[in-house]
Amino acid sequence: MSAFLPPQRPTSRHLPFGDRRDAPFYGKHIISVKQFSRDDLTYIFEVAHEMREMVLRVGSFDLLKGKILANLFYEPSTRTSSSFTSAMERLGGSVIPINEVRYSSVAKGESLPDTVRTLESYADVVVLRHPQKGAAALAAQYARKPIINAGDGAGEHPTQALLDLFTIREELGQVDGLTITMLGDLKYGRTVHSLARLLSLYDVRLNYVSPEILRMPPEILAELEEKGIPQAEYSTLEDVLPETDVLYVTRVQKERFEDPAAYEQVKGAYIITPKTMAQAKSRMILMHPFPRVGEISMDVDTDPRAAYFRQMEYGLYVRMALLAMVLGKA
Repeated sequence: MSAFLPPQRPTSRHLPFGDRRDAPFYGKHIISVKQFSRDDLTYIFEVAHEMREMVLRVGSFDLLKGKILANLFYEPSTRTSSSFTSAMERLGGSVIPINEVRYSSVAKGESLPDTVRTLESYADVVVLRHPQKGAAALAAQYARKPIINAGDGAGEHPTQALLDLFTIREELGQVDGLTITMLGDLKYGRTVHSLARLLSLYDVRLNYVSPEILRMPPEILAELEEKGIPQAEYSTLEDVLPETDVLYVTRVQKERFEDPAAYEQVKGAYIITPKTMAQAKSRMILMHPFPRVGEISMDVDTDPRAAYFRQMEYGLYVRMALLAMVLGKA
């Protein structure tokens, strides 16, 4: 057979997926990482791995043909919004994109519950990003269709945490036994809040490196301490870099600061350069949820340990898995 023949589009009997209304996530909301067990994560990542194989083999398939996703974003988004759009379209579904909420009925004073209940009249699943902590949980109280939290203020970002954990697993082959160092804005960074909680299901050690005013919230430290997770806080990266297996960098989020002067004091506190990477393990991976605003030099991009663009691709497969799961197709 010629290597240049186009791949055959898989039939339903070849797909490892199908109607599974008895599946554990069918019709469920994805609101917080607290809802997942370690067995849940194993299941999600197995489905995500299958999605990756399918995309690499055939590009797209019709698993969710006829299904519609409403992408409801009250905050600007490039990666998360386009990732969910790509995930739905690669699965054969359609997307209602709502990225400019200020031009919608919300600008007229419509409540979040009413907006969600309106959209679920047209769609099968709603992905929601909102600036207020707890907004996704509020929407879920009123919704009949699955709500997927794409970030709620300084609260959580569960799908980002799932793709982050999937990245670690795919890149290093394991999670147990690793030392993960989180660097930067740990106070407002919803990605590190969610990831730390997911990591508490594994045998890991967590280091937190941040300016004093951007420390990890006390409630998260207490939550993980209760689970017996070794944790330590630092102000400089040099103290922990040589022992780090995963360096997770976050930007200092200007939009979360009420005082511009406070932002200016800490915005350049940590910058990862090739010189920094020279002090790190040869098998360490460097991650970032993006966007970056100077905290990782572009000179680092060619380092094979820089996993952040691969991290984005892993996110596509995780979100494909979640969409298939909540719609009863996995």
